[in-house]
Amino acid sequence: MTPGKILLIEDEPSNSRLMEVTLRPLGYETLVRVDGFAGLEAAHDEPIELIVLDLALPKLDGWQVLERIRSDPHTMGIPVLVLTAHAGDENLMKAADAGADVFMTKPFQPDDLRQVARALIQQRRESLAARNGNPKA
Repeated sequence: MTPGKILLIEDEPSNSRLMEVTLRPLGYETLVRVDGFAGLEAAHDEPIELIVLDLALPKLDGWQVLERIRSDPHTMGIPVLVLTAHAGDENLMKAADAGADVFMTKPFQPDDLRQVARALIQQRRESLAARNGNPKA
């Protein structure tokens, strides 16, 4: 299976650059979008395998983006990793209830982000392969 893309919806350039460098060894192209509307557009227009989503975004915040991703048949199956500086049990529970696959806080450990991203993409590929009658991704 040809690698798709990892979509980073993050408005802070230093954070998105660190995420790009961290995820590059996985072999996926990373796309960066700096606001929620641009992120949703990319999720529709590109072959996205994983979305890394900040919560504090301009124009459309991360909560609204997550809600739209999960309610749209075209994007609902894409894994979403919420990566935010807004730590706390309340946000963790809210993210889980909204359909986030994983909740991580900034600052993050690069190895942890890579490991979680790899696992989410592999789970998605296995799920798609099983749906298509192919047991191996």
